[in-house]
Amino acid sequence: MALLSPDDVHAALRDLPGWRFLDDAIVKEFTFAGFPEAVAFVTRLVPGSEAADHHPDLAVSYRRVTVTFTTHSEGGVTAKDIAGARMADSCA
Repeated sequence: MALLSPDDVHAALRDLPGWRFLDDAIVKEFTFAGFPEAVAFVTRLVPGSEAADHHPDLAVSYRRVTVTFTTHSEGGVTAKDIAGARMADSCA
């Protein structure tokens, strides 16, 4: 999978509100009503991540979930990460 240029990443993020390009990754913090809703969101991410064989880094802090996508094998952001961000948004 080809690494996207920073310009390509920024262009893709125009259609993904709340996502930031940071340290060779794309990151978004999702906020929910409480801890159960945050964990339910993480659970909704599992099927799509498994189907794509591409898994985000997740940090759960009470009602917030920070989702980070990067393609470690490529050392940065690829089309898989952009697709993962779209999937995460749809799960929220």
